[in-house]
Amino acid sequence: MRAVRCRPTLAVTEAMTVTSTTTTHLTELGREECVRHLCEGGLGRVAVSAPGWPPLIRPVLYAFDAPTQSVVFRSAAGSKLTSLLRSQRAAFEIDGLEPGGGWSVIVLGPVEEVTGAAELARLALLAAGAGLPHCMRIRAAVISGRRLDG
Repeated sequence: MRAVRCRPTLAVTEAMTVTSTTTTHLTELGREECVRHLCEGGLGRVAVSAPGWPPLIRPVLYAFDAPTQSVVFRSAAGSKLTSLLRSQRAAFEIDGLEPGGGWSVIVLGPVEEVTGAAELARLALLAAGAGLPHCMRIRAAVISGRRLDG
């Protein structure tokens, strides 16, 4: 495997002083705005830390199921699925850029595999990660978000 080297885009010296003429503001998002971002669906990240396993963060295609206030995604068998089932709780994060700043939304809650035929049929309409065998749900016990304006 070949080593990859990153080149700094700015030379840093001990005498260098960085000043900024812009001020950034971090603002808390209300639950409604967080849910609006979640309802857009798409790509997010699941983070889980199961006892005895290293923390794990993986990208997933997701949909937000408004009736159950849950993040829904599909998974293949592997370390992500095993960690989720062992931990039974997870964090989920999405973010986006907008002119002049960006935002981030985090969901925390219990995680479960959806196995009931009727619920699987209902959630199949969301089509997040179609084709993967395990349907997972993170119930949004906590939804929080921040906006960074600069």
